[in-house]
Amino acid sequence: MGFCFISIGQTYQVKVQDGGGNPIKGTEVFIEEIDKTFYSNAQGSFTITGLTPGTYTVLAFSMAYQIFQEPVIFDPSKTITITLEPLGEELNEVIITQQRQKLFSLRRLKPVEGTAIYAGKKSEVVLLENIVGNIAANNPRQIYNQVVGLNIYEDCNAGLQLNIGGRGLNPNRSANFNIRQNGYDISADVLGYPESYYSPPPEALEEIQIVRGAASLQYGTQFGGLINFKFKEPDPTKEIELVTRQSIGSFGLFTSFNSLGGKVGDLSYYTYFSYKNGECFRCNSGFDSKNIFASLAYDFSKKTKLKLETTYMNYLAQQPGGISDAQFYEDPSFTNRARNWFKVDWLLYALQLEHIFSQQTKASLQFFGLDASRSAVGFRENRVNTVDDPNEQRELLVDNFVNWGAEARVITKYALKEIPATLLVGTKFYQTNNDQRQGPGSASAEPDFNFATEEFPNYPRQANFDFPNTNLAFFGENIFELSEKFSITPGFRFEYIKTESEGSFKNIVVDLAGNVLLNEEIDDSRSFERNFILLGLGFSYKPTSAVEFYANVSENYRSVTFSDIRITNPNFVIDENIEDESGYTADIGVRGKYENLFSYDVSAFGLFYNGRIGEIQREETRIDVNGNEIGTGRLIRFRSNIGDAFIYGFESLIDWNVKNTLLSNTPNLRLNLFNNLALTRSDYTSSDSNGVEDNRVEFIPQVNLKSGLNFGYKNFLGSLQYTYISEQFTDATNAPQDVNDSQSGIIGSIPAYDIMDLSFSYTYKKWRIETGINNLLDEVYFTRRATGYPGPGIIPSEPRTYYLTLQLTL
Repeated sequence: MGFCFISIGQTYQVKVQDGGGNPIKGTEVFIEEIDKTFYSNAQGSFTITGLTPGTYTVLAFSMAYQIFQEPVIFDPSKTITITLEPLGEELNEVIITQQRQKLFSLRRLKPVEGTAIYAGKKSEVVLLENIVGNIAANNPRQIYNQVVGLNIYEDCNAGLQLNIGGRGLNPNRSANFNIRQNGYDISADVLGYPESYYSPPPEALEEIQIVRGAASLQYGTQFGGLINFKFKEPDPTKEIELVTRQSIGSFGLFTSFNSLGGKVGDLSYYTYFSYKNGECFRCNSGFDSKNIFASLAYDFSKKTKLKLETTYMNYLAQQPGGISDAQFYEDPSFTNRARNWFKVDWLLYALQLEHIFSQQTKASLQFFGLDASRSAVGFRENRVNTVDDPNEQRELLVDNFVNWGAEARVITKYALKEIPATLLVGTKFYQTNNDQRQGPGSASAEPDFNFATEEFPNYPRQANFDFPNTNLAFFGENIFELSEKFSITPGFRFEYIKTESEGSFKNIVVDLAGNVLLNEEIDDSRSFERNFILLGLGFSYKPTSAVEFYANVSENYRSVTFSDIRITNPNFVIDENIEDESGYTADIGVRGKYENLFSYDVSAFGLFYNGRIGEIQREETRIDVNGNEIGTGRLIRFRSNIGDAFIYGFESLIDWNVKNTLLSNTPNLRLNLFNNLALTRSDYTSSDSNGVEDNRVEFIPQVNLKSGLNFGYKNFLGSLQYTYISEQFTDATNAPQDVNDSQSGIIGSIPAYDIMDLSFSYTYKKWRIETGINNLLDEVYFTRRATGYPGPGIIPSEPRTYYLTLQLTL
């Protein structure tokens, strides 16, 4: 067995000019083989070091010029000149959009990108600059409209939280995805409590990278895969650039986004302040949010870069609570909860170091941490028709999250007996020290997040726990390029996980007169320690540069969270013997484009769940004086490892460039049709619970369709989008909807619904105006039955709303 590394490269001068020999400043130049982007300076030139002589594929983009995409010979003895041709017509938004679409291959997740490998994986990239929609309110239907198979909980709080799932995964706070920002974790606790209470404003993002279940090897064990929010980079040709966006909308919505960015010498910076304030269409639903972000990056040399980032978000929201089915169909704006509040403080920080050892080898090291809290206070009884007595105590939950981690990666290109290969190895250490307290809140109607234990000492649901967790992982993947067209990518991930629960809860029993019959404190400390290896394998076959066949299979694992094992909730009971989930995902598909007329990604998938955690309805039981288990007659939701499940389906995204097909001689016109379709089937293949086997898996609409038309002329752009989601169940027993239910609203299916959205934008010099109508046909629908906050009960979705945004760029 022999290894061969390519020799150390040399230095090259590159010049970018127009047809008259004039330098072009700020040109973005991408060299495909080394996966690196450069920018031309005021003299239209830049320097490349560490590159081996040879022929490389070069792509160059600059406003008002045609895309340059040609092979270029790199000879260190000569200056390399790139000549860009002018577009030949007036520059406008339609032409700029078309130019960006030609560069889409630059923005897709390539087989190797940075210090990550995506070869053979099902991946999608949302390009925010191409979205014509309500990004001011972070409307997920429009932002993720070309991501296949996503199931979305829709809340009317301007997108303060992101709630997406897919392929049978609960959308609640996107807890079944590994959520990252610029490559580092941002959720509360990646293993113990992987819920995301913070979502960055879309105005600050360049793209959203999504990798399905095969991401488990590099990014963690979640079945959903990876969602990575990639922030905008400052313009390297400007010392300062200001973008300010002010938006208004229905129900008093006001958002303000203001950013500054630029580069001074070797120091670049990007910072923003985002403010959101408004109400939902229901009473008792106001929110107020502030979000600050700052990033500083310093280039020590062309090979070494250091970046420091910090993010802070604070928001307070009043929650109108859930309603029953009968209440929803009588009046979806109804609310009988005026004392429910929710508060989040989120502080993230990260230090990232990147170093290029040679053309073949690069490394990254990042340290990251979180210091955050979430507090919820309110009245959340199982029977949502119960009137909230303003003189009674509320329930208060306070969670504090303190965690930190470090992740190191090294990627290198080499040859194994003349077979080109790329090896990625990495390690991650992650440690948390979280705590959770539950008890009586005050009887006030205000957002008071102080415990009222002295005032209400006999409140029955009291608990105090610490959750120290430790995670150590080693991972690796290797691309073997068996030919110019075919590659395989095996990979592994070793995980050591220790999940602990240290604390106690109170067992308080009172009679109907309120007299205390029993008041005891019960210790409930637990420890789960395990280690395991996940394996995966990917395939890629490219018969031409425009077509790729891909396939992958990867093992997955989901750790039991501390909310799975310990929380006192009146709406469900947790199985004391609940265990981790395991399984694997597989994808096979083809993606590509045809002559700049069609782009497509068509695939099939399978997801195998062992010990899937879910909820069923069953009769509540208690132990009588003789030690026998007897029924109480009350129906509850029981959370446990419900059984094994198989989820499979067909997913397709097809984008047809109608203009290039039928109206190719009209350069100022934009006309595209897209169709995003997921057809999904699911079955519980085995279960120890009655009435579950052969049922459909919850949170899976069998038909998930998003289709739309993107159009425009010169500086005017628009989009019309249609969304259809078929019926889905919310528990493993497949309980149907009871439209006459006037008590809970937490049990039953979610009926099918369809929504239409219309958006426009117009650009004039440095100004841009955006407007639109969401839920154009004023559909009455809901996407969620909450078992806890912000319910319990049905959470109605927004009726017809409008928005208006004014943007200025200086």
